[in-house]
Amino acid sequence: MNVGVAKIRLRLPENLSLKGKRQVLKSIISRVEGKFTVSIAEVDDHNRWQLATLGISCVSNDQRHANEILSKVADFIVKGRFEVEILNYEIEILPF
Repeated sequence: MNVGVAKIRLRLPENLSLKGKRQVLKSIISRVEGKFTVSIAEVDDHNRWQLATLGISCVSNDQRHANEILSKVADFIVKGRFEVEILNYEIEILPF
């Protein structure tokens, strides 16, 4: 069993409030959960209205498959019309 973990740091340049940030993140989270079999949540930058950090995890029998899923989630966020920029992202695969 392998657990894939990704940390994606986002910038929301058009956002002007925490309420607006929550709306954007809620949209991203619900669309990612609907398209991929992953768990996703905001994990840092809770009180910064133009920054957000998302944590994403998945479980797979194959390390390559876990890495592929998490990479596709990052691509989906970049190519989606969410009005966000990805500042950086990290993927780590943990064998169990």
